[in-house]
Amino acid sequence: MSKQLKVVVADDERPARRFLINLLRAFPDVLVIGEADNGRDAIVLIEQQQPDLALLDLNMPDVGGLDIARLVRAGTTPSIAFVTAHDEFALEAFELNVIDYLLKPVESGRLRATIDRAAARAQGPAADRVSALTAASSALEAAAKRQYLERIPVRRRDETVILAVRQIASIVAEGELLHLTTLTGERFTISHRLHALEGRLDRRRFVRLSRGTLVAVDAIQKFSPMPGGTYQVLLSNGQSLVASRIQSRVLRDTLLRL
Repeated sequence: MSKQLKVVVADDERPARRFLINLLRAFPDVLVIGEADNGRDAIVLIEQQQPDLALLDLNMPDVGGLDIARLVRAGTTPSIAFVTAHDEFALEAFELNVIDYLLKPVESGRLRATIDRAAARAQGPAADRVSALTAASSALEAAAKRQYLERIPVRRRDETVILAVRQIASIVAEGELLHLTTLTGERFTISHRLHALEGRLDRRRFVRLSRGTLVAVDAIQKFSPMPGGTYQVLLSNGQSLVASRIQSRVLRDTLLRL
């Protein structure tokens, strides 16, 4: 029998992850060597196991599929297929840049085509895969500009306030609630999922500090190093928030580098 293609799967939703793994196990030339329910564990898994193919949920909270692809250590980048439940702009960006994608619910025939392409790409240089990921990322961000959210309706006692996104300094999740704090220190609470709201915000204007925290880049005043490679972040409205270890790594590679 020919060599089996080594595959890892990352998706924060367990049913979706199990469904995909069960499909993969039906192919005799595929070996599932690991799974992750969050982006941080997916990065470690990819770097340690060095699979031939990684199937990554595009919209995971905290660290999504594109972030995983960017953060994986140089030289360990496998072929990557992004899995998404929607977003026609993402599909267009990946099609144009030779990056594979799978639309949920994943069909067996479409998955078979992805596996065949990954097997062919495994013979090529890793630099080509990295170059394609960079191009796809840029195309995705350009396409998404059309759907950026500019205003959020919020309740204040018996009235509805239209809050401009540019006035928001931070968004902090607490269970099913999101606490929005403005540049002037006003605080509003809405019921919404953080990663769903994040997908409608301009990624150039907001950055994640942790699984439950988004902050406006222009509101950041100071980074203070903390033990364990993390940062304490001071905002212009006086808020002090802590970045997770993995997001501190993202900050060092983006905001803290000329």
